[in-house]
This record gives sequence, C-alpha cells and structure tokens, in this order.
Amino acid sequence: MKRFIIEKSEDEFYTSHSGAALIGLCLNRYTPLTKLLYGVSKLKKGAIAHADVVRGYIGLLCLGKSDFAAIEGFRQDRFFRDALGLAEVPSEPTLRQRMKEHAQAFRTIVNYSVTEFLQNSGALFSALATGHVPLDIDVFTMDNSGTKKQGVSRTYMGFDGFAPIAAYLALEGWLLEIEHREGSQHSQKNFIPFLARVLHKALKLTAEPLLVRIDSAHDAWETRIELAGHERVDYILKWNPRGQGKTLWHRRAFAEGRISEPRPGKRVALLSVRDTHQWTDEVGTKRELTCRRVVRVIERTIDKKGQLLLEPDIEMEGWWTSLKLPAEKIITLYEDHGTSEQFHSELKTDMDLERLPAENFEVNSLVMACAALAYNILRFIGQLGLLGDKTPVRHSAKRRRLKTVIQELMYLAARLIATGHRLYLRFSRHSGLSFAAFDRVYRRLAYG
Repeated sequence: MKRFIIEKSEDEFYTSHSGAALIGLCLNRYTPLTKLLYGVSKLKKGAIAHADVVRGYIGLLCLGKSDFAAIEGFRQDRFFRDALGLAEVPSEPTLRQRMKEHAQAFRTIVNYSVTEFLQNSGALFSALATGHVPLDIDVFTMDNSGTKKQGVSRTYMGFDGFAPIAAYLALEGWLLEIEHREGSQHSQKNFIPFLARVLHKALKLTAEPLLVRIDSAHDAWETRIELAGHERVDYILKWNPRGQGKTLWHRRAFAEGRISEPRPGKRVALLSVRDTHQWTDEVGTKRELTCRRVVRVIERTIDKKGQLLLEPDIEMEGWWTSLKLPAEKIITLYEDHGTSEQFHSELKTDMDLERLPAENFEVNSLVMACAALAYNILRFIGQLGLLGDKTPVRHSAKRRRLKTVIQELMYLAARLIATGHRLYLRFSRHSGLSFAAFDRVYRRLAYG
C-alpha cells in the first residue's frame, strides 16, 4: 500500500457539494422567495438579508443537514455563497434568531413558493391508469423523545414527538404542503382547512381529475362533504368501522355480496352499499349527500399453513369512494396509498428531519415548510438527471429516492476556478455518468 503525502493548498478551491449550484438555480429561477422575503421587514444597514437566511437554510436541507449549527461550516465557503446567490452566509445565531423573529411570515412565503416552484419549473404530474392524478394525504410521526421542545407529546406510535400531516401529489410524490402538529393532536383536528388548501393547490397545478386517498383517521362525514364540494375531485377514504359488529357485516356480505374462494378454507365477500347523510349548512339550508361504501369481508376456516381453526377468523375492511369502478379496482387503487410511507421516510431520514432543530414550535413549523421546498427541489433534480439510461444509477425507476439524489449529484466533488471574471466548475475525468447527469440538469435549469 502506498502512503500519501497530505498537503493543504493555499490558493486552490475545491467543493464536495457542487450540487449547490443546482439548488441555487431552482430557488432563484423558479420561486419568488427572494423578492417576497425582502418585503417582510426593514433591516438595519449591513444586516444579512432575510432571503439569505432562508435560502441558506434551504441549501443546508438539500445537502441533508437540518441542524442550524451546520451553517457554520459554510461561512467561508465561497462556492456555497455564490451558488445560492447569497450576499453573505448567515451565522448560526443569526439563523436561529431571524427564523424565530419572523417564523410565521417566512412560513407563509415559503409555503407559497412551494406551489410556485412546482408550477414554474414544469414539473411532471403523472396520472394513474384511470386518468386521475393521485393526491395522498397522511399523518406521520417524528420521534423527539427526551427533548423539551414545544409541542412534543405522546404520539399514536407510543413515543414522544410530533405528528405532522403531509400531502403528496402525483406518482412522483411532489410535496404540496406539510403542516407541523403536536404529537398528541388528533388527526381530524383542523384537517378540513388543510384539506381545502391542498385541494386548491392541486387543482391549480393540474387540469386532470384528482384522486384523493386518505386513511381511516379522517373517516367523517365532514371529510366526505368537503371532498364532494370540489369539481374534478374523486376520493377513496378508508372506512373506520367504529362500533360496527363484524358478525352483522359478515352475514350481510356473504348474503348480498360477490363471493370468491382464493384457496380452500378462505372465502372473500365484496359488497357495495350506499349511505345517505343529511345536515344543515351555515345558511340554514338542508343538504343531503349519498356515498358509496365498498366492504370486504374475509372468512378463514383454515389458516395458510393448512391448520383447521376452531372458530372462523373474520377480517373486515371498507372504503368510501366516489368512483364507479369495480370493488377490486377500488381496493387496488387504495393499496398504492402506502407509497406515501416512503415519502415520509425520505423526509425524516434522507433530509435528517426526524429530530427537529429548534425548541420553539413556530420555528420548527418554518423548518418543515422549508423542508417541503427542499424536498421538491431534490425530487425535481432527480427526475431530470437520474432517470433514463445514461445515469450513474443503473437500476430503472419512476423516481429516485432523495438519498440517491444527494449522494449522486449534491455531493459531486469539483474544483472552483475563477478566471477572466468568470467562474468554472471543473470535475474529475473519472466523473463519468455523474458529470453527464450534472451537466444535463444544469443546462436544463440555467438555459432550458
């Protein structure tokens, strides 16, 4: 084994995170972030601009760093500053203080910029085979045990933390909005305003019909009423059989439903029923809504190992839907809703957001809003550079995990060269397909 001579250059500049150049293009070309943040409040002469604070933090998130202290490693990084278009990289105290002072105003602007980015960038919104663009809404948990952060409380997963709710659009999984919530907050609390907001955003972004998929925590007539009040919106809402007896549904399903026998000792009954709800609206008008409910009852008298059961094992599930498709198709369409669990994982793991960085609840709400924008930027870069044949990732896929985007494009090493009043990024001759992908994305963002 050869030994290396370790030296430090006095004049050459290298960067391990050339992907910051792609982040800066996305932020500054496709969002109104800079313009809107300048109008938040007046600053003292010489103070770091609001835009530099927020863009600097989003740049950190795109590199998989969520802790405020991580910004200190970029204070003297000329490339990070120029790539993001910052006049100056903020210090950790400035980042913390500014985000706390203007948390609500910054969050409103960042949330607006999320939708603007998806619209201005030309992001693709792929549809299902039915022609619907899926909109998956789900609550997930974030373990912040052992901390005294505001809002940390017992979650439904049995640990202390937070329980935010997120909405993902299309097969690509674009993150429309994420609402930060206390760990003990019930899923349905304040859900209708959130649902109305994300429906408005989704309908603005695509002209195709939406298929909203929601789990049983939101099974309420108010949810179905809100969904029914929008054009171009269909839904599949998991039924929560509160207080419903399995015996009655078992009897009804096998008497009225369609029965199949996948194997000896296992029978499946599918039943579609309609339920009507009457209510009085805000102006005193009596209203009525009829919804279809698909119910599946599984009866097992022999388990999968061939063992006879003393008593039949009864399993019951149901889904509310506005679709007129066969029951089997409804169930299959809802099963794909589970993909959103992967998106949660990418936020928490790939972007290092499991344990939030601030003590203040409003600041963490702002962090989550910034994470939504960073998430979409990484997803967009991955769609542009890491799909197809000529990419550094060999296996085929419809989208790339954020971790893959960070590893392959964000942390691609390069040398920064300043000459003739121009800046060059020079990559290694061994960069190969990684360079080709980076070059393709950069040209699309800068000139496309």
